[in-house]
Parts: sequence; structure tokens; C-alpha cells
Amino acid sequence: MESEIASEFPPFCRIYKDGRVERLMGTETIPASLDPTHDVVSKDFIYSPDLNLSVRLFLPHKSTKLTAGEKLPLLIYIHGGAWIIESPFSPIYHNYLTEVTKSANCLAVSVQYRRAPEDPVPASYEDAWSAIQWIFSHSNGSGPVDWINNHADFDKVFLAGDSAGGNISHHMAMKAGEEKNLDLKLKGIGVVHPAFWGTDPVDEYDVQDKETRIGIADVWEKIVSPNSVNGTDDPLFNVNGSGSDFSGLGCEKVLVAVAGKDVFVRQGLAYAAKLEKCEWKGTVEVVEEEDEGHVFHLEKPNSDKALRFLKKFVEFIID
Repeated sequence: MESEIASEFPPFCRIYKDGRVERLMGTETIPASLDPTHDVVSKDFIYSPDLNLSVRLFLPHKSTKLTAGEKLPLLIYIHGGAWIIESPFSPIYHNYLTEVTKSANCLAVSVQYRRAPEDPVPASYEDAWSAIQWIFSHSNGSGPVDWINNHADFDKVFLAGDSAGGNISHHMAMKAGEEKNLDLKLKGIGVVHPAFWGTDPVDEYDVQDKETRIGIADVWEKIVSPNSVNGTDDPLFNVNGSGSDFSGLGCEKVLVAVAGKDVFVRQGLAYAAKLEKCEWKGTVEVVEEEDEGHVFHLEKPNSDKALRFLKKFVEFIID
């Protein structure tokens, strides 16, 4: 007999009184394949045996025939999904990283992390950092995965993510800048439709509707990070908060992508503006699609605007 529902947070999940979690979307998976699809091969590797967490690697098929010494840009990708749904194995991310890998002629590593509510924040951040360190353990060519040893150019490492993954990517770049004792260098980060928020609107154009703001706060405070002392003003979520300092961001350039109909649009623009004004020495590029919504490029990947953004994202990696 099915247990009673304790709480529901559509469209993400339903929690039952016996503790069971039912995800309402983002549960479909697609296997990796060594048969080239769109001239790209993929393979999964466990990076955290203790937690049974994996990365999915994407490699241009022609790169399996590269001569010794030829390297490719390395893209580390953190998926979105409100810290609750989706994975590197979801069709939406598998297909997107396949296309990016082909178009940019890069090696892509898509990171799995523990998700809320079973594993609330900061588990996802801890896992992302662990995966990044694991990837960089290949920088001397003696890591456990030949694809990374043989093909990754560690002078051209890019970190990117969308939504929650965009948020995590920012924090990983901050940590990379703080960890001076680690030989961990990021060329750039792509912060795509980032899930940044706060108790109060970031400006007069930010979301004013109380129901919307309460709804986002409920997801963060009741599912994603129930232990946050400051609720939505937790520095992990309120990235643009008054106490934030981006001057130590550990990369040379940042691509900030926003969508005009996305609830996070003003937060993303405020983030870019704050980066430009702080003492960080890198460069910021903003890409805005005014008439589109959150992660439109994933939901409508063949649309003209999605293909235009793909071109911009690829240029960010290869330029």
C-alpha cells in the first residue's frame, strides 16, 4: 500500500511520510556509448567509489586517433535541476554535451553529484569539488582514466553549468581561487541562467511577486538546504549579497548567460555587473536572450536562438 504524502514540491518532487522521495521529472536516463553518435563517443567512470558517483566523458570520435601530444580543451560541466532532479545521464544533458563536444572539438566531463532532499546542500558542492580535484589528478598524465590523460589540455580548462549548476560553477571557481596550494587552473567559467536568489529583490526590476518569491524560498529552505541559517540569504544561494566579494574568482574570463523571461534574469545581470566592478582582473561577457525562459536552449535545442547560444558557448571554449 502506497504511503501517505508528507509534502509536494511540483514540478520537482513528492516526499512520502515513510521518507521515500518520488521525483516528478528528470528521471529518464540514456546510456553512454562507444558507438559514435554525431561523431562523439561517451563513457562513464566512477570518481567517488565511497558515494558511487560518476562522471560521463564525451570525446570526439576522431580524437581516438589523435597522435601523441595532441590535446583538446577540457570542459567540466555541472548539470542543473534545482539541486533536486536531472543527472549527467539525463537525455537533455547527454544530448547537449554531445553537441558541445562535437562543435567545440573538446573533451567534456559531466559531473554527477548527490541531490536533495536525500542529500541536502552542501553535499552537491562537496561532490563537485571532489570531482574537479579528481579530474585535475590527471594533469600529470598519470590519472586513472586514459581519455583524460591522453586528450585533456590542462591549460584550457573550462567549467560551466546551468541553473543550479551555474550556481555551483561560480562557487567552484571561487574555491579554485582560494586554494592557492593546488595546481588547479581554470581558463574560464560559463554561468548559464544561474540560480542566484535572496530574500529581497536585487533591484526594482527583479521579481516582486510575493507568491513567486515564497515558492522559490520554500524549495530552497524546505528541500534543498533546510539547514541554512539564513534561508535564502545563505551565501551559497544569495551570491550577490552585500557581503560577497568576487575579487578572488579563480579564472580568467566569465560568460554569463541570461534569459529575459527567467525569474533569475536580474540576479544574473547583477552578478555580471558586480564582477565588472570588483577587483577581479578577468573579463566578463554577457549573453541575453530577451524573449526566452529558463534553460530554453536545453528545452528547445534545435531552435534558432538555442543554436545561436550554442555557437556563442562554443566560441567561449575555443576562442
